[in-house]
Amino acid sequence: MRKLVYFTGVSIDGMIAGPAGETDFHPLDPDMVAHVRSEFPETMPTHLRPLIGMAVDTPNKRYDTVIMGRGTYQVPLDEGVTSPFAHLRQYVVSRSLTEVADPAVTLVPGDPRALARQLKEEDGGLDIWLCGGAELAGQLLPEIDELVIKSYPVIAGGGLPMFSGGFAPRGFTPVEVLPFGHGGAITTYRPAS
Repeated sequence: MRKLVYFTGVSIDGMIAGPAGETDFHPLDPDMVAHVRSEFPETMPTHLRPLIGMAVDTPNKRYDTVIMGRGTYQVPLDEGVTSPFAHLRQYVVSRSLTEVADPAVTLVPGDPRALARQLKEEDGGLDIWLCGGAELAGQLLPEIDELVIKSYPVIAGGGLPMFSGGFAPRGFTPVEVLPFGHGGAITTYRPAS
């Protein structure tokens, strides 16, 4: 069975983005960037790959499908990019969008949990990347099989949290921590048993 993995970056105070969706306050470490490019190449948007010296057809290693919320999808749309992860099957969960202009992107106006369960039950393939945002992550929390958190040594002081929604504690256990020179880390968590 495939896993739903929430792979995201977060500040010390739990923000994945600033109040206007900005992420440029997350300090980058060259070793962390190299690790992500090597181990999670599919998280690099297709249209940005040539700009960072990465082949557009770099093979996927962990994920073959991405689920994102409307706010996450809006960022590339504002840049004129309708298929930001053309190397993955792309799903956008939104109640406010009525259509998506790109046939490579599937609009899901309904229950994101049903979508996640359906994708997880598919035979074969790689895992499913939950790209964001906070509201979608909150809705999908019961379906998340793994968290891969890039933590950055910075306080945002406000913005978009990792999860939003109702109070629903769920335990996770760290299974791997990779520290980096700037004081950040990539930590993998799995649901506590």
